[in-house]
Amino acid sequence: MYTTMPWSLLSRLAVLSCVWSLSCAQYEYQVYPQGYPEPVEDQYTKPEIPADVPRIQLRLAGEKRKHNEGRLEVFYEGQWGTVCDDDFNIHSAQVVCRELGYAEAVSWAPSAKYGKGEGRIWFDNVQCTGKEKTLAQCQSNGIGVSDCKHSEDVGVVCSDKRIPGFRFLNHLTNNIDSLNIQVEDVRIRPILSSYRKRIPVTEGYVEVKDGGKWKQICNEEWDPMNSRVICGMFGFPGDQRYNTRVYRMFARRRTPSYWEYSVNCTGNEAHLSSCKLGHSVSAKGNSSCSQGIPVVVSCIPGRAFAPTHMAGYRKAFRQEQPLVRLRGGAVVGEGRVEVLKNGEWGTICDDQWNLVSATVVCRELGLGTAKEALSGGQLGQGMGPVHMNEVKCSGFEKSVTECQFNMDKDSEGCSHEEDAGVRCNVPAMGFQQRLRLTGGRNPFEGRVEVLVERNGSLVWGTVCSEGWSTMEAMVVCRQLGLGFASNAFQETWYWPGLVSADAVVMSGVRCAGTEMTLSHCLHHGEHLSCPKGGARYAAGVSCSETAPDLVLNPQVVEQTTYLEDRPMFMLQCAYEENCLASTSSSTPANSYRRLLRFSSQIHNNGQSDFRPKASRDSWVWHDCHRHYHSMEVFTHYDLLSLNGTKVAEGHKASFCLEDSECDEGIEKRYECANFGEQGITVGCWDTYRHDIDCQWVDITDVKPGDYMFQIVINPNYEVAESDYTNNVVKCRCRYDGHRIWMYNCHIGGSVSAETEDTFPGLLNNQVTHR
Repeated sequence: MYTTMPWSLLSRLAVLSCVWSLSCAQYEYQVYPQGYPEPVEDQYTKPEIPADVPRIQLRLAGEKRKHNEGRLEVFYEGQWGTVCDDDFNIHSAQVVCRELGYAEAVSWAPSAKYGKGEGRIWFDNVQCTGKEKTLAQCQSNGIGVSDCKHSEDVGVVCSDKRIPGFRFLNHLTNNIDSLNIQVEDVRIRPILSSYRKRIPVTEGYVEVKDGGKWKQICNEEWDPMNSRVICGMFGFPGDQRYNTRVYRMFARRRTPSYWEYSVNCTGNEAHLSSCKLGHSVSAKGNSSCSQGIPVVVSCIPGRAFAPTHMAGYRKAFRQEQPLVRLRGGAVVGEGRVEVLKNGEWGTICDDQWNLVSATVVCRELGLGTAKEALSGGQLGQGMGPVHMNEVKCSGFEKSVTECQFNMDKDSEGCSHEEDAGVRCNVPAMGFQQRLRLTGGRNPFEGRVEVLVERNGSLVWGTVCSEGWSTMEAMVVCRQLGLGFASNAFQETWYWPGLVSADAVVMSGVRCAGTEMTLSHCLHHGEHLSCPKGGARYAAGVSCSETAPDLVLNPQVVEQTTYLEDRPMFMLQCAYEENCLASTSSSTPANSYRRLLRFSSQIHNNGQSDFRPKASRDSWVWHDCHRHYHSMEVFTHYDLLSLNGTKVAEGHKASFCLEDSECDEGIEKRYECANFGEQGITVGCWDTYRHDIDCQWVDITDVKPGDYMFQIVINPNYEVAESDYTNNVVKCRCRYDGHRIWMYNCHIGGSVSAETEDTFPGLLNNQVTHR
């Protein structure tokens, strides 16, 4: 018996798992029960700056890709200016990031990467040792002395992690309105008991951590734009009204500890740190908010993260096909952005792509604001048209398709090497705390152990490895935020975990590969079944930050199709490899078989090379064809009737995975000759020509008529890919008994649902489940 874990149990486990853990991730503090002690942070010591050092303020501005990066701007003598990139290095970036409250610098960027600034260039030829307390202490030409232009403005990328106990230091009170908010952390703390039990937490006080202490914000100057930004940060597309009276009563019973500042957001910021500080307020007890109460937000979760199932939707409710989707990402809320236009899915060019436009995409998909706007095809390259270029959004559009873009030529000067992508904020569900890998050599591999409730307490245990495959491993890696699966293991004796966790607590796991957590997959209920048991036979995985993505070129299939009548005596090797129809076994040697031939051009559009699952020592030598098979089945070829019934089939054993051709500037790495390495390099493709054995479907017994032709790459999911939905090519096919026509060839899921309706009997955008 298979079952999915009920939502109520999921919620209970999420709460219990964080109680079990002494510390939750940065944005998962919401699940602390009331009265639970918070982790003790290191105390931040305010840096002492000599009196003769100029007092400056810093901020990150410009065309950001992430909230913690941007053009470095300096406020001095009542005016904002920039810093020249001459002599600037990572040590200078370290000083800047620490002064802004970030733990460290990741990198820096010259030549106005984040756009040209305005005003004075306050610093030039900056040289820091990395130990300075402020940028003003570093050696330079002198403040305001520069021979640079704004085309040389320097940018800085800081880490996400803030300095524990960081205290916002305000030296320039007269210019407070133009300062960005720099606090250690932000959270939504649930106050009402009904919200404390919910996962995810959607309503509560907005609290900022400044100087190592959590503080509330007075609501007197708070407006809906601020709430919109806060909800977006925590993975919610919007906010809603709440019961003010209840919170006013609660505030009377407990004296709040207010932050000294108000908040001023425009509503399209991706993160609170991009908002401006509002007015400074008195911080004497409750007098700083005499007429108000602490700020409360109530956020609306997207459908995928609703605390309960959407009971309000009737069964007959038919969701409209979305205009935007994400592809190729390792986790929920991450991927290459694709839009539907004229019935065909295509990509967006990264010219002028920024956080504001990326956030429109994220909110449209029911997620929060964008953590990052990705460029340069970082999450794999798409196929088909580039629909939008030079996208400019205001931030308040309901869909990215409503934003302005270059109308002249959508893809002018753009290739798929410039495909735009996003990483969105998603609600903290606590999934990561209910799964772990143990015994591995690094954090990306190990035996899979899950946290389950047994007799009212939480225990760790193993997962039965029977039937464990790449699809289940993909879900594990996604749940842990470790990227894609590179391997699934059915024995883990070489990864000894804790003996106390050897017992099997989950069996019969079957995943489609798209689930957010292993508990969402089909699995046995209370009655487990695992003949081999756990311990050394428990399920294991290894994860990778990148994965390949095979895509077959549909135009090549359409353009190279033809029929050949071939005598049986010339098909002996193909017969031995089961590449002919079953009736061929009774066919005389002098008779003919009718073959539907075509070429396959298989591209690797992913982020890492495609390698066969089997190692070289286990490749199989086929004496008849004189070659090694590295994957027993690499592709399926099926001819289907209009109602989806299979009338003829073929398959291609991967006798030779190699780089036939590559994009410009990419070198071939794999060549089968002389028992060479097999694989397909990123940016290259392997071509199976129409004249190769088994590159056909035997249609000798097929009657004339209209058919569907379908090709599936990597059909058994033997090798992990970043996107399996594009592994199918579908064509319409007409056979009159003498000739054959192939038309409307396209990648599965590359056209609208309405267009797919002309292919009855086939699953839309899905590879058939195992």
